[in-house]
Amino acid sequence: MHPNMTKMNRRSYLQSLALFAGAAGLTTATGLNVWAQESGKKRALKKGIMWGTVEVKGSVLEKMKAVKAAGYDGAEMNSHMNQDEVLRARDEVGLEIPSVCDDRHWAKPLSDPNPAVRAEGLEALKQTLRDAKRYGAKSILLVPAVVTRQTTYAEAYERSQAEIRKALPLAEELGVHISLENVWNKFLLSPLEAARYVDEFKSPMVGWHFDVGNIVNFGFPEQWIRVLGKRINMIHVKEFSLKKRDKEGLWSGFDVALLEGDDDWPAVMKALDESGYHGGWLVTEQGGGDTPEGLAELSKRLSRIIAS
Repeated sequence: MHPNMTKMNRRSYLQSLALFAGAAGLTTATGLNVWAQESGKKRALKKGIMWGTVEVKGSVLEKMKAVKAAGYDGAEMNSHMNQDEVLRARDEVGLEIPSVCDDRHWAKPLSDPNPAVRAEGLEALKQTLRDAKRYGAKSILLVPAVVTRQTTYAEAYERSQAEIRKALPLAEELGVHISLENVWNKFLLSPLEAARYVDEFKSPMVGWHFDVGNIVNFGFPEQWIRVLGKRINMIHVKEFSLKKRDKEGLWSGFDVALLEGDDDWPAVMKALDESGYHGGWLVTEQGGGDTPEGLAELSKRLSRIIAS
Protein backbone atom coordinates (compact mmCIF):
# COMPACT_ATOMS: atom_id res chain seq x y z
CA MET A 1 0.00 0.00 0.00
CA HIS A 2 1.34 3.44 -0.91
CA PRO A 3 2.52 5.41 2.17
CA ASN A 4 0.69 8.55 1.03
CA MET A 5 -2.74 6.91 1.00
CA THR A 6 -5.10 9.00 3.10
CA LYS A 7 -6.59 7.60 6.29
CA MET A 8 -10.06 7.60 4.74
CA ASN A 9 -8.88 5.79 1.60
CA ARG A 10 -6.99 3.29 3.72
CA ARG A 11 -10.11 2.57 5.78
CA SER A 12 -12.22 2.16 2.63
CA TYR A 13 -9.62 -0.14 1.13
CA LEU A 14 -9.49 -2.34 4.23
CA GLN A 15 -13.27 -2.49 4.48
CA SER A 16 -13.48 -3.55 0.85
CA LEU A 17 -10.82 -6.17 1.44
CA ALA A 18 -12.74 -7.53 4.42
CA LEU A 19 -15.99 -7.68 2.46
CA PHE A 20 -14.28 -9.44 -0.43
CA ALA A 21 -12.68 -11.98 1.89
CA GLY A 22 -15.98 -12.64 3.64
CA ALA A 23 -17.82 -13.11 0.35
CA ALA A 24 -15.16 -15.52 -0.84
CA GLY A 25 -15.25 -17.51 2.40
CA LEU A 26 -11.54 -16.98 3.02
CA THR A 27 -10.06 -17.82 6.39
CA THR A 28 -6.58 -16.54 5.57
CA ALA A 29 -7.45 -12.89 5.06
CA THR A 30 -5.04 -10.87 7.15
CA GLY A 31 -6.97 -7.80 6.02
CA LEU A 32 -9.84 -8.77 8.29
CA ASN A 33 -7.63 -8.54 11.36
CA VAL A 34 -6.02 -5.28 10.20
CA TRP A 35 -9.43 -3.79 9.49
CA ALA A 36 -10.69 -4.96 12.87
CA GLN A 37 -7.85 -3.17 14.61
CA GLU A 38 -8.30 0.07 12.67
CA SER A 39 -12.07 0.14 13.10
CA GLY A 40 -11.97 -0.70 16.80
CA LYS A 41 -13.84 -3.97 16.31
CA LYS A 42 -12.81 -7.27 17.86
CA ARG A 43 -10.63 -9.70 15.95
CA ALA A 44 -12.53 -12.37 14.07
CA LEU A 45 -11.25 -15.18 16.27
CA LYS A 46 -13.27 -17.91 17.98
CA LYS A 47 -12.69 -19.09 21.53
CA GLY A 48 -11.93 -22.74 22.25
CA ILE A 49 -10.81 -24.83 25.20
CA MET A 50 -8.68 -27.97 25.33
CA TRP A 51 -10.84 -30.88 26.47
CA GLY A 52 -8.25 -32.12 28.96
CA THR A 53 -8.59 -28.88 30.93
CA VAL A 54 -12.38 -29.15 31.22
CA GLU A 55 -12.41 -30.68 34.70
CA VAL A 56 -16.02 -30.15 35.71
CA LYS A 57 -17.65 -33.46 36.60
CA GLY A 58 -20.11 -35.11 34.27
CA SER A 59 -20.61 -36.83 30.94
CA VAL A 60 -19.33 -35.52 27.63
CA LEU A 61 -22.71 -33.86 27.09
CA GLU A 62 -22.73 -32.25 30.54
CA LYS A 63 -19.18 -30.96 30.10
CA MET A 64 -19.99 -29.54 26.68
CA LYS A 65 -23.00 -27.77 28.12
CA ALA A 66 -20.74 -26.20 30.75
CA VAL A 67 -18.27 -25.13 28.06
CA LYS A 68 -21.02 -23.57 25.95
CA ALA A 69 -22.54 -21.79 28.96
CA ALA A 70 -19.13 -20.31 29.79
CA GLY A 71 -18.99 -18.57 26.43
CA TYR A 72 -16.75 -20.78 24.29
CA ASP A 73 -17.36 -21.45 20.61
CA GLY A 74 -15.75 -24.86 20.60
CA ALA A 75 -13.65 -27.53 22.26
CA GLU A 76 -10.44 -29.23 21.17
CA MET A 77 -11.23 -32.89 21.78
CA ASN A 78 -8.95 -35.77 22.69
CA SER A 79 -8.46 -38.60 20.24
CA HIS A 80 -9.77 -42.14 20.81
CA MET A 81 -13.01 -41.00 22.42
CA ASN A 82 -16.40 -42.49 21.59
CA GLN A 83 -17.08 -40.68 18.34
CA ASP A 84 -20.84 -41.14 18.45
CA GLU A 85 -21.06 -39.76 21.98
CA VAL A 86 -18.95 -36.75 21.07
CA LEU A 87 -21.02 -36.02 17.97
CA ARG A 88 -24.34 -36.30 19.81
CA ALA A 89 -23.11 -33.89 22.47
CA ARG A 90 -21.60 -31.50 19.92
CA ASP A 91 -24.79 -31.32 17.90
CA GLU A 92 -27.10 -30.97 20.90
CA VAL A 93 -25.05 -28.21 22.49
CA GLY A 94 -24.00 -26.41 19.33
CA LEU A 95 -20.23 -26.38 19.86
CA GLU A 96 -17.61 -26.65 17.14
CA ILE A 97 -14.55 -28.91 17.26
CA PRO A 98 -11.63 -27.05 15.66
CA SER A 99 -8.93 -29.64 16.39
CA VAL A 100 -8.24 -32.99 18.02
CA CYS A 101 -5.30 -33.80 20.30
CA ASP A 102 -3.49 -37.11 19.81
CA ASP A 103 -3.65 -38.56 23.34
CA ARG A 104 -1.05 -41.30 22.65
CA HIS A 105 1.90 -39.24 21.41
CA TRP A 106 3.69 -39.21 24.78
CA ALA A 107 3.18 -42.90 25.58
CA LYS A 108 3.84 -44.07 22.00
CA PRO A 109 6.22 -41.48 20.53
CA LEU A 110 7.09 -41.59 16.86
CA SER A 111 10.74 -41.29 17.87
CA ASP A 112 10.85 -44.40 20.08
CA PRO A 113 13.81 -46.79 19.54
CA ASN A 114 11.38 -49.72 19.31
CA PRO A 115 9.80 -50.03 15.83
CA ALA A 116 6.73 -51.68 17.39
CA VAL A 117 6.14 -48.64 19.61
CA ARG A 118 6.57 -46.32 16.63
CA ALA A 119 4.02 -48.41 14.72
CA GLU A 120 1.54 -47.97 17.57
CA GLY A 121 2.23 -44.26 17.58
CA LEU A 122 1.63 -44.07 13.85
CA GLU A 123 -1.68 -45.88 14.14
CA ALA A 124 -2.68 -43.50 16.95
CA LEU A 125 -1.81 -40.57 14.68
CA LYS A 126 -3.95 -42.01 11.90
CA GLN A 127 -6.86 -42.57 14.30
CA THR A 128 -6.57 -38.97 15.45
CA LEU A 129 -6.86 -37.87 11.83
CA ARG A 130 -9.96 -40.05 11.40
CA ASP A 131 -11.48 -38.63 14.60
CA ALA A 132 -10.87 -35.10 13.36
CA LYS A 133 -12.52 -35.82 10.02
CA ARG A 134 -15.60 -37.26 11.73
CA TYR A 135 -15.88 -34.22 14.00
CA GLY A 136 -15.38 -31.69 11.22
CA ALA A 137 -11.99 -30.54 12.58
CA LYS A 138 -9.38 -29.33 10.12
CA SER A 139 -6.33 -29.90 12.31
CA ILE A 140 -4.86 -32.29 14.85
CA LEU A 141 -2.30 -31.67 17.60
CA LEU A 142 0.77 -33.92 17.53
CA VAL A 143 3.89 -33.99 19.69
CA PRO A 144 6.24 -35.21 16.95
CA ALA A 145 9.08 -36.68 19.02
CA VAL A 146 10.66 -36.95 22.46
CA VAL A 147 14.43 -36.73 23.00
CA THR A 148 15.71 -38.96 25.84
CA ARG A 149 18.95 -40.61 26.89
CA GLN A 150 17.89 -43.55 24.76
CA THR A 151 16.77 -41.43 21.77
CA THR A 152 19.25 -38.91 20.47
CA TYR A 153 18.22 -35.61 18.93
CA ALA A 154 19.24 -36.76 15.46
CA GLU A 155 17.37 -40.04 15.86
CA ALA A 156 14.25 -38.23 17.03
CA TYR A 157 14.42 -35.97 14.00
CA GLU A 158 14.86 -38.76 11.47
CA ARG A 159 12.43 -41.27 12.98
CA SER A 160 9.60 -38.81 13.57
CA GLN A 161 9.77 -37.39 10.07
CA ALA A 162 9.74 -40.89 8.60
CA GLU A 163 6.63 -41.88 10.57
CA ILE A 164 4.76 -38.63 9.87
CA ARG A 165 5.40 -39.09 6.14
CA LYS A 166 3.60 -42.43 6.36
CA ALA A 167 0.50 -40.61 7.62
CA LEU A 168 0.56 -37.86 4.99
CA PRO A 169 -1.48 -39.76 2.36
CA LEU A 170 -4.30 -40.20 4.89
CA ALA A 171 -4.08 -36.55 5.98
CA GLU A 172 -4.34 -35.46 2.34
CA GLU A 173 -7.25 -37.82 1.69
CA LEU A 174 -9.17 -36.56 4.73
CA GLY A 175 -8.21 -32.90 4.36
CA VAL A 176 -6.96 -32.71 7.96
CA HIS A 177 -3.70 -30.97 8.85
CA ILE A 178 -1.05 -32.50 11.10
CA SER A 179 -0.07 -29.64 13.40
CA LEU A 180 3.03 -30.06 15.57
CA GLU A 181 3.13 -28.61 19.07
CA ASN A 182 6.12 -27.05 20.79
CA VAL A 183 6.35 -28.76 24.18
CA TRP A 184 9.09 -29.44 26.69
CA ASN A 185 10.32 -32.54 24.85
CA LYS A 186 13.91 -31.36 24.31
CA PHE A 187 13.20 -31.20 20.57
CA LEU A 188 12.95 -28.40 17.97
CA LEU A 189 14.30 -25.80 20.35
CA SER A 190 14.41 -22.79 18.03
CA PRO A 191 11.86 -21.25 15.66
CA LEU A 192 14.25 -21.50 12.73
CA GLU A 193 14.64 -25.23 13.25
CA ALA A 194 10.91 -25.67 13.82
CA ALA A 195 10.21 -23.97 10.48
CA ARG A 196 12.82 -26.09 8.73
CA TYR A 197 11.39 -29.31 10.18
CA VAL A 198 7.95 -28.48 8.77
CA ASP A 199 9.25 -27.29 5.40
CA GLU A 200 11.18 -30.51 4.82
CA PHE A 201 7.90 -32.39 4.44
CA LYS A 202 7.15 -30.28 1.36
CA SER A 203 3.47 -30.68 2.13
CA PRO A 204 0.82 -28.12 3.07
CA MET A 205 -0.71 -30.78 5.34
CA VAL A 206 2.04 -30.36 7.96
CA GLY A 207 2.08 -27.21 10.07
CA TRP A 208 2.32 -25.95 13.61
CA HIS A 209 0.09 -25.93 16.70
CA PHE A 210 1.79 -23.09 18.55
CA ASP A 211 1.65 -23.02 22.35
CA VAL A 212 2.39 -19.51 23.61
CA GLY A 213 3.05 -20.35 27.27
CA ASN A 214 5.49 -23.16 26.51
CA ILE A 215 7.95 -20.71 24.95
CA VAL A 216 8.19 -18.09 27.71
CA ASN A 217 10.68 -20.10 29.79
CA PHE A 218 13.39 -19.83 27.14
CA GLY A 219 12.27 -17.38 24.48
CA PHE A 220 9.75 -14.86 23.20
CA PRO A 221 6.53 -16.23 21.67
CA GLU A 222 6.02 -13.27 19.36
CA GLN A 223 9.43 -13.94 17.78
CA TRP A 224 8.52 -17.58 17.16
CA ILE A 225 5.21 -16.55 15.61
CA ARG A 226 6.92 -14.24 13.13
CA VAL A 227 9.30 -17.00 12.03
CA LEU A 228 6.67 -19.74 11.81
CA GLY A 229 4.21 -17.39 10.13
CA LYS A 230 1.57 -19.11 8.03
CA ARG A 231 2.82 -22.52 9.10
CA ILE A 232 0.75 -21.97 12.27
CA ASN A 233 -2.62 -23.73 12.04
CA MET A 234 -3.76 -23.38 15.65
CA ILE A 235 -2.87 -21.47 18.82
CA HIS A 236 -2.78 -22.71 22.41
CA VAL A 237 -3.22 -19.98 25.01
CA LYS A 238 -1.41 -20.67 28.26
CA GLU A 239 0.28 -18.49 30.89
CA PHE A 240 3.76 -18.74 32.42
CA SER A 241 5.39 -16.76 35.23
CA LEU A 242 9.16 -16.36 35.30
CA LYS A 243 8.90 -14.99 38.85
CA LYS A 244 7.12 -18.09 40.13
CA ARG A 245 9.56 -20.30 38.25
CA ASP A 246 12.51 -18.63 39.96
CA LYS A 247 10.94 -18.70 43.43
CA GLU A 248 9.12 -22.04 43.46
CA GLY A 249 10.65 -24.18 40.72
CA LEU A 250 10.34 -24.70 36.99
CA TRP A 251 6.87 -26.22 36.73
CA SER A 252 5.41 -23.69 39.15
CA GLY A 253 5.73 -21.17 36.35
CA PHE A 254 2.51 -22.54 34.89
CA ASP A 255 0.66 -22.13 38.18
CA VAL A 256 -0.51 -18.61 37.48
CA ALA A 257 -3.78 -17.18 36.21
CA LEU A 258 -4.18 -16.21 32.58
CA LEU A 259 -3.03 -12.60 32.03
CA GLU A 260 -1.06 -12.61 35.30
CA GLY A 261 2.22 -14.07 34.05
CA ASP A 262 4.91 -13.00 31.62
CA ASP A 263 3.22 -13.66 28.28
CA ASP A 264 3.17 -10.37 26.38
CA TRP A 265 -0.29 -10.86 24.91
CA PRO A 266 -0.50 -7.56 22.97
CA ALA A 267 2.83 -8.43 21.31
CA VAL A 268 1.63 -11.97 20.62
CA MET A 269 -1.61 -10.79 19.04
CA LYS A 270 0.19 -8.17 16.98
CA ALA A 271 2.57 -10.85 15.69
CA LEU A 272 -0.37 -13.10 14.78
CA ASP A 273 -2.03 -10.24 12.90
CA GLU A 274 1.12 -9.41 10.99
CA SER A 275 2.02 -13.01 10.17
CA GLY A 276 -1.38 -13.79 8.66
CA TYR A 277 -2.63 -16.30 11.21
CA HIS A 278 -5.38 -18.23 9.44
CA GLY A 279 -6.47 -20.76 12.08
CA GLY A 280 -9.43 -18.70 13.24
CA TRP A 281 -9.21 -19.90 16.86
CA LEU A 282 -7.51 -19.28 20.17
CA VAL A 283 -7.71 -22.45 22.28
CA THR A 284 -6.96 -22.14 25.98
CA GLU A 285 -4.98 -24.87 27.72
CA GLN A 286 -5.06 -23.20 31.11
CA GLY A 287 -5.83 -24.56 34.55
CA GLY A 288 -8.90 -23.39 36.40
CA GLY A 289 -11.64 -25.09 34.42
CA ASP A 290 -12.79 -27.33 37.26
CA THR A 291 -15.97 -25.35 38.00
CA PRO A 292 -18.52 -23.52 35.84
CA GLU A 293 -17.28 -20.27 37.36
CA GLY A 294 -13.70 -21.17 36.53
CA LEU A 295 -14.60 -21.95 32.93
CA ALA A 296 -16.42 -18.63 32.65
CA GLU A 297 -13.48 -16.69 34.10
CA LEU A 298 -11.09 -18.31 31.62
CA SER A 299 -13.47 -17.41 28.80
CA LYS A 300 -13.56 -13.77 29.89
CA ARG A 301 -9.78 -13.60 30.05
CA LEU A 302 -9.51 -15.20 26.64
CA SER A 303 -11.78 -12.47 25.28
CA ARG A 304 -9.47 -9.87 26.78
CA ILE A 305 -6.51 -11.46 25.01
CA ILE A 306 -8.32 -11.44 21.68
CA ALA A 307 -9.11 -7.75 22.17
CA SER A 308 -5.59 -6.82 23.35
